Amino acid sequence: MTHLPVLTYREVIKYLRAAGFVFDRQAKGSHEIWYNPDTRRRVTVPHHPGTLPRGTLRAIIHAMGLTVEEFIHLAD
Repeated sequence: MTHLPVLTYREVIKYLRAAGFVFDRQAKGSHEIWYNPDTRRRVTVPHHPGTLPRGTLRAIIHAMGLTVEEFIHLAD
């Protein structure tokens, strides 16, 4: 099992863009909805200062339809 990195909001957005996601809309509060037109998936990302909790990051990766390994290789 691959080690899950500790990432900030800005770093997660870079991964989302690398996977083909684009900003869709502002959600309630400080959350954003990102959409992938190819896979037709939507991902909610909290726009908070500091690092994202690992469980939240894992849920984002799952919503993207990726494994942790695939997610990490997006940065390559």
